[in-house]
Amino acid sequence: MIHNFTNAGDNDTRSGFGVGLLELGRTNPNVVALCADLVGSLKMDAFIKEFPERFFQIGIAEANMMGIAAGMTIGGKIPFTGTFANFSTGRVYDQIRQSIAYSDKNVKICASHAGITLGEDGATHQIMEDIGLMKMLPNMVVINPCDYNQTKAATLAIADYVGPVYLRFGRPKVANFTSATDKFEIGKALHLITGTDVTILATGHLVWSAIQAAEQLATLGISAEVINIHTIKPLDNAAILASVTKTKCVVTAEEHQYNGGLGDAVAQLLARHLPTPMEYVGMNDSFGESGTPDELLVKYGMDVPHIVAAVKKVVVRK
Repeated sequence: MIHNFTNAGDNDTRSGFGVGLLELGRTNPNVVALCADLVGSLKMDAFIKEFPERFFQIGIAEANMMGIAAGMTIGGKIPFTGTFANFSTGRVYDQIRQSIAYSDKNVKICASHAGITLGEDGATHQIMEDIGLMKMLPNMVVINPCDYNQTKAATLAIADYVGPVYLRFGRPKVANFTSATDKFEIGKALHLITGTDVTILATGHLVWSAIQAAEQLATLGISAEVINIHTIKPLDNAAILASVTKTKCVVTAEEHQYNGGLGDAVAQLLARHLPTPMEYVGMNDSFGESGTPDELLVKYGMDVPHIVAAVKKVVVRK
């Protein structure tokens, strides 16, 4: 069954974070924000203007930012750190592991400009390994919302969760199709389209692409079930197993390396409980390059036609 999804207008997910952070500032006096010299890119300006005493500009010192954030939790604060995904994970992995994850500190690591859709900044900034890095850490929750509305809702939700969280979002304008009134439930997958022939498990920016792919597949007589896996850790095992039990094949779609991402997590789940034909849509063990987001998604196999092709390939393997 294909639902009618309305695109309320393209917007970037980082703006959803900025609006959510401002709302938290107004409702939760313990929320504080830290940034590594990228205030504009993280859309933190409104929070800073309204709550200057609760904002800390750390400068280009991301490792120090993580250590400071960990320390602030001891006094009851809820720190939200902000910088690019590459600098939120790869550059500071030791500090996150030792000071935040190991001691289960209540730090919210908010990472913008994730994935290949960072675009023209090129391979050095287009981290495609961050989900894998973060989900391997004990105690760490990993969230990758799909649009502006869901990113705002996720930002609000993680303030109520006690423990470390990695919140991943991006730079490009993408379809904003979820409801502005939807509550965000950590670890609860969202069924978007009901189908019987294949399960498409998508996360982040590729959720909208998965919906478009399902619409194309319907014209070919293939009924695709689309599920938004916005929380990669903890994974909604029950929802995935229930869907795959019905469809008997699965495609994962993510703006991340095959290794370590959503596809990897789903493959481990199915290998343990329900061995199933499976195909991946994502980055196949490669670095990116400079280009527009759309050009890069096409070149590296993460656009709608590649999701359709993966479904065609997997349904014949049942």
